Amino acid sequence: MATGIPKKDTSAYNSRVRLAYEGKISENEIIKGDMVQYHRIYSHSSGKKLYFGDNLDVLRLLAFDSAICGKINLIYIDPPFATQNQFVSRKQSKAYEDILTGAAFVEFLRQRLVLLHRLLSNNGSIYLHLDEKMIFEMKLIMDEIFGVSNYRNMIIRKKCNPKNYTRKAYGNITDFILFYTKSDKYVWNKQTIPLSEDSKKEYQYIEEKTGRKFMKVPIHAPGTRNGETGKPWRGKMPPQGKHWQYPPKLLDEMDTRGEIFWSKNGNPRRKVYLDEHQGVGVQDIWLEFRDAHNQNIKITGYPTEKNPDLLRRIIAASSNQGDIVLDCFAGSGTTLAIANEMQRNWIGVDNSIEALKTILHRFERGIQPMGDFVKKTSNKNNGQQTLFDSADDSCLYHYPNPQHKAITDFSIFIPYKTTSGVIATINDWKIRNIDTDFPHEKKVNK
Repeated sequence: MATGIPKKDTSAYNSRVRLAYEGKISENEIIKGDMVQYHRIYSHSSGKKLYFGDNLDVLRLLAFDSAICGKINLIYIDPPFATQNQFVSRKQSKAYEDILTGAAFVEFLRQRLVLLHRLLSNNGSIYLHLDEKMIFEMKLIMDEIFGVSNYRNMIIRKKCNPKNYTRKAYGNITDFILFYTKSDKYVWNKQTIPLSEDSKKEYQYIEEKTGRKFMKVPIHAPGTRNGETGKPWRGKMPPQGKHWQYPPKLLDEMDTRGEIFWSKNGNPRRKVYLDEHQGVGVQDIWLEFRDAHNQNIKITGYPTEKNPDLLRRIIAASSNQGDIVLDCFAGSGTTLAIANEMQRNWIGVDNSIEALKTILHRFERGIQPMGDFVKKTSNKNNGQQTLFDSADDSCLYHYPNPQHKAITDFSIFIPYKTTSGVIATINDWKIRNIDTDFPHEKKVNK
């Protein structure tokens, strides 16, 4: 197989492709838009925040908060997919609408991405989860906002089991995750998976003295070099058009340790030992993170809920303990719960009452097997409401989960001008430490 020779040439990034459409406003208009004030109704932590409201308002507010702006380490968002559907909970309560399409959808998401770019730290990453309807349009928008050079991957995820389609097309079992960074210096914790049994068979040689299994790999790489790696070693030059992977001095040290295999005709190869293999680096096709597909998988029951292990991989790869993770389409709270589990700080935003109820319920009781949602059980809580119980809690299910540790260390924020109906719904949760004397609205100088 022919191998390309790496060549540094940034000229390809100088010619930018932009997506033009009606209704596209300037970035300055987005940033300088109307500011909506929020007040805290529950306070238990400054490092973890849950906002109820329009995420555009919240992101604009955070963009002018010096304690937050430029300090977000990881963003994962799973926005609407332009399905033109309305999604409801298992009790048929409205969860959210996904009615925007075309240019309206692009501009809706673009405005939020402009603010997310400002919020992201210089070593931060963003993952945008979409399906085939709008992924290619949004790839152009992401290139425009974050820069073509900061594109890392388009991850293909297997989202469900194979389908028996009746229409004349291939089964649609995938969606996509665009991975971008703020710069070329970003947090990256390499993720690996164990070697397969077929891969282990490649380690077919056994070292006589130690009994260790190993495979032989070349010690040269494509491309010529004028430095140490282009000089002779043990009287040999690297093959034409190639260079040594290591300087001759280091190759001598490896040979002294017995890590070089010499063939009968005197060609060197490097020994790679099976017992030192740390696993295969994760590739950009993810088959193991399907959404709920059997009765034993634990879920909240919120529509379009994503697999928790998907978030575990993303958070592990692109953040460290103590970092701030943001999800401004929080939905069922998967990102927030997993970030909390992995000892990250987090910020979540959603404008759906059903999402808020689901998140609080999840924080209090965790998640339950999907099959359990077909039956309803009574609330065996001796008539006393917990921190997160709603006055209208009949829509929720109360299965014991002794392994779950309730999440209480966070703050809740709502807008000053929230309608009385929404305030009443939130207050129904009987949350302790509510600020009964709401602070007066203050103007913010932008």
